[in-house]
Amino acid sequence: MQFPSKLLENAVNEISRLPGIGKKTALRLVLHILKEETAVTVALSDSLIKLRQEIQYCQQCYNISDGPNCNICTSHRRDPKLICVVEDIRDVMAIENTAQFQGHYHVLGGIISPIEGIGPSDLQIESLINRVNASDPAIAEVILALSPTMEGDTTSFYLTKKLNEFDLKVTTLARGVPIGGELEYADEITLGRSIVSRRIYEAN
Repeated sequence: MQFPSKLLENAVNEISRLPGIGKKTALRLVLHILKEETAVTVALSDSLIKLRQEIQYCQQCYNISDGPNCNICTSHRRDPKLICVVEDIRDVMAIENTAQFQGHYHVLGGIISPIEGIGPSDLQIESLINRVNASDPAIAEVILALSPTMEGDTTSFYLTKKLNEFDLKVTTLARGVPIGGELEYADEITLGRSIVSRRIYEAN
């Protein structure tokens, strides 16, 4: 692709580094930005810089936050005895959109995947165990809301073994979520029903 400007080429190259965006799409986005008022471009760039420099991760659940603790963990309306374990922040957003869950979360930051070289020590698993162990009041239930894939089931099995030493209930989503599907892509009604109809986790 030939560019009439090095500045244009640099902008296209940077945007095309984002997942799912090729050079042609990046070019369309850059040309669109050039048509906008300067203030719009400045606002966009400022928001991205602030996002990168100021965003934090909740010290308790590892959700994205504007401060040391996220709004969910500090809310008095949430049940601290109920923890929903998810793969990443997108899953928190998906479950919150169902309005069917009023507990707390714990974001693992991924799932166990030997093929990709991701083991338990690469995830927020030990912090989950420490959180359960130190919780006051005691945590009554841990919901394993992981995608029903091979890697998700492997992670659920590992977590269940680690949680068996505690006096709590370990549950998983009802299989309204398609086998092999990603949690974030489930529609809100299906996901909401899966949370309400959760069942005791049983390792196969």
